[in-house]
Amino acid sequence: MTASLFPTETETRDLLVGPQSVTWRYASDVRLYAVMLYPLLLQVAHPTVGAGVHDFSDFENRPWDRLLRTIDYVSLLVYGGQEAICAGRRLRALHKGFQGTRPDGQRYYALEPRAYAWVHATLIEAYVQGHAHFGRKMSRTEVDSFYREYRGLGRLIGVRESDLPEAWDDFRLYFDNMINSELEPTDSVVRVLRSVGSAARPPLPIPDAIWRAARLPAGRALWIGGLGLMDPALRARLGIEWTRRDESAFRALGRISRGVERVLPKSLKVTGPAQLRWRRKAIAHGPLGAHGQHGTLAEAEAA
Repeated sequence: MTASLFPTETETRDLLVGPQSVTWRYASDVRLYAVMLYPLLLQVAHPTVGAGVHDFSDFENRPWDRLLRTIDYVSLLVYGGQEAICAGRRLRALHKGFQGTRPDGQRYYALEPRAYAWVHATLIEAYVQGHAHFGRKMSRTEVDSFYREYRGLGRLIGVRESDLPEAWDDFRLYFDNMINSELEPTDSVVRVLRSVGSAARPPLPIPDAIWRAARLPAGRALWIGGLGLMDPALRARLGIEWTRRDESAFRALGRISRGVERVLPKSLKVTGPAQLRWRRKAIAHGPLGAHGQHGTLAEAEAA
C-alpha cells in the first residue's frame, strides 16, 4: 500500500481493467442509461458536492451535456487504457479550483477526501443496483470482483485506498451510513430534478423499444429509473414525491429492460469502446482531454 496520492507505474498496470474483467463487461450496458439520474442525485445531495455544483455548474441550462461528460469520464476510466491515467489526473486538477462557502456558512473544497470519494462510490452503487433492476444481476462473486476493480480505478483519479472500504460488505455499511448521516436536500438537488424533469430526450442511443414497451416517454423513464433506485427514506428526506403509480412504472420498466437480455446484442451490452470513438473529438477538447481548458466547471462544461 503506497502513501502517494496516485499509484506508481507498476501499481497502475494492475489497476487498469481489460476485456476479461467484470468491470469491462458490466460498466457500459445501454440499459444503465435509465439510472443516470440516481448517482447524480446521490452526489449533489452531499453538501460539499451540492455546493460546488451550485457555484460552478450550469447544469440547468444543459443537463444532458453534463451527463454525457459523466459517461465520457466513465468510458475513459474503464475502456481508455493508458488514456485513463492522464484523464484521472486532469479530473483531479480540475477540481482544485472548486471551493467556496456552503449555505450553512462552512467552507467547502471539492477535494475534501470524503466528498471526493463519495462521488466515486455513487457510481459503484449505481452499477450494482442498476444491473440488479434493469440489466444482468451480478453474482456475489462478480460483485466482489467488480467492487475491487472499480475501487482500484478510483486510485487513478486520486481516491486514496483508505477513502473507501476494502471489501463490498464494508462498503455497504459505509454507503448506508453516508445516506443516513450526510446527505441532505441541497439546492442542487432541487435544480437537478427541475432540469431533468423539463428536459427533452437526451442525445443517447437508448433503445426505443424499451421506452415504447413501457409506454413511458424517455424523459419520464429516466426520472422513474433514477428515483426508483433511491432508498425511500432518502427520497422522503430530499422532498421527492413518489407515488404508487411511480413505483408501478419503475417495476414495469425493470421487467421490460431485464426481459430483453436474450435478444440484446453484445454491442449494446458493452458500449464503452464505441462511446469513446463516437465522442473522441468532444473528449479531446473537453476538460479531460489533452486540448481541454481547466477553468471553472461551467467553462469546462462549455468546452
